[in-house]
Amino acid sequence: MEQYLNENVKNIQISGIRKFFNMVSGIEGMISLTIGQPDFPTPDHIKKAGMNAIQENFTVYTHNAGYLPLRQAISHYVHKKYNLTYSPESEIIVTIGASEAIDVALRTVLCTGDEVILPGPVYPGYEPIIRMCQGVPVFADTRDNQFKLTKDVLEKYVTANTKCVILPYPSNPTGVSLTEDELKEIALFLKDKPIFVIADEIYSELLYDRPHASIGRFLREQTIVINGLSKSHSMTGWRIGFLMAPENIAQHLLKVHQYNVSCASSISQMAALEAYTNGEEDSAAMREEYKKRRAYVYERLESFGLEVVRPDGAFYFFVKIPDAIKLDSFDFCLQLAREQKVALVPGSAFSHYGEGYFRLSYAASMKELEEGLNRLENFLKSKHIL
Repeated sequence: MEQYLNENVKNIQISGIRKFFNMVSGIEGMISLTIGQPDFPTPDHIKKAGMNAIQENFTVYTHNAGYLPLRQAISHYVHKKYNLTYSPESEIIVTIGASEAIDVALRTVLCTGDEVILPGPVYPGYEPIIRMCQGVPVFADTRDNQFKLTKDVLEKYVTANTKCVILPYPSNPTGVSLTEDELKEIALFLKDKPIFVIADEIYSELLYDRPHASIGRFLREQTIVINGLSKSHSMTGWRIGFLMAPENIAQHLLKVHQYNVSCASSISQMAALEAYTNGEEDSAAMREEYKKRRAYVYERLESFGLEVVRPDGAFYFFVKIPDAIKLDSFDFCLQLAREQKVALVPGSAFSHYGEGYFRLSYAASMKELEEGLNRLENFLKSKHIL
């Protein structure tokens, strides 16, 4: 019966990140610097709120858009943090993680043949959804622009078929972000064009040297903002994200969300309420630790003579493989894993513009980072790079 399945589904591939992780995870003694998951536990007060929700039988459906007190808390949080103003009653939808939010946003926006501009290299979770919506992913080459999809790069890729631009900043896999001025330039360029912006801001609390800025401030009527708790509060398994958009857009996002999942987990929503009410600064200590790790990893990579853009946020480095190593990114990472037992993600997982690079996640202990980088150094020495 496989031949009768949806061709759009049959033609997509499992994430290159997961594919490589699964290949090397069974190797004994492996140090994995692959998966983008915080290595901190969920804060205790949030876990207690989840347990209390179970004990108090808060285990039923909520409003499709989410528990109203949670939406109110999110509205307050984003206004205080990012100066964004969205009505909790009609412009905020609680989703099952940012992943569902991405799916809902793209399925609401796209029609057959619509083009979606993404910065290349980019997180691999967007392209399959675009293709399943019969849209056309258009990867903008950002490699010579510090991995930034700025207005000057963007305008080269806009056509009459462009329906949407995805701005995933801070970025996975590069860790770079856009400044307020860069976002204003994009907003001015796109204003009044029939083009949506999907701003995936899941790493917004992990920006190290300046406050996060959202294009939702400058292009509100055309923007769908995505965020959530996975990275900021180390709540990946709780699966709470959210969408924000003007009411005339949000009412249609809600329909897709409703028929997809009905609502997010009520238990997780109560934990999220605690996070957004009493955990506004929970990410601060994590952010400071990541900042220390970033400094250490950057110093080591520089000492190896590797070409790397210093990241603004998230917890990744996207590193160029030396030209003298005549291996593509997948074979480079596979050989490194087999010979030195340290796992990195091949850059090819992040579109064809990621080929020739690898991603290193520093969401790992300092001890693991030190040993992992020692093993990378040994590998480079074995290839006569150092």
